[in-house]
Amino acid sequence: MRKLKNEELGRQSVEEFKQSEKTPIIVVLDNVRSLNNIGSVFRTADAFCLESIYLCGITATPPNKDIHKTALGATETVHWQYFSETLDAITHLKKMDYIVLAIEQAEKSISLEYIQVNAKNKYALIFGHEVHGVAQDVVDASSSCIEIPQFGTKHSFNISVSVGIVLWEFFRRLKL
Repeated sequence: MRKLKNEELGRQSVEEFKQSEKTPIIVVLDNVRSLNNIGSVFRTADAFCLESIYLCGITATPPNKDIHKTALGATETVHWQYFSETLDAITHLKKMDYIVLAIEQAEKSISLEYIQVNAKNKYALIFGHEVHGVAQDVVDASSSCIEIPQFGTKHSFNISVSVGIVLWEFFRRLKL
C-alpha cells in the first residue's frame, strides 16, 4: 500500500471550492479563546464544505498567524462572519430558517446518535468556550442541545474534537 501524493487526491482549487455546493451547516463559535481551535474548525469546515463559520464574542478572526497555523489555508476558502454577540448571530440564523442546535451537556439534551437530521433543513451548530462551554443565554435561545456520548472520567472533549465528531455525523447523514 502506498500513500497518495497531494496531487493525486483530486482536491478542488480555492475558486472551485468557493463555487461548489455547500453542506447546509453553519458552525457558530461562542467565545472560543484558542486560536489553534479556531484554525482547526476552519480546516474541518473546509473538509466538509460547510456554508460558513460565525465567529462570536472573544473568538478571534482571520487574518491571524496562529489561526493560520492550524487552518492551513482554510481561512481563504471557508466563508466566515463576525458577530460581537452570539445572540445576534442566533437571531440572524433563525430569520434565515436555520435550526439552531447548541452542542452542550444540558437537561433534555439529545444524544448525538439519536438526533434527527433532514436534508431539507439548514443547521447552525453552536460550540462554546473551552472551559465554560456554550453560554446559558445561548443555550436558552437554541432550538435544542446535542450531547456527544462520553464514557471516561473527563467531562468534555476538546472543542476541535467535538466539531469533528458532530460535523462528521451530520455530514454522513446529509450527504452519504
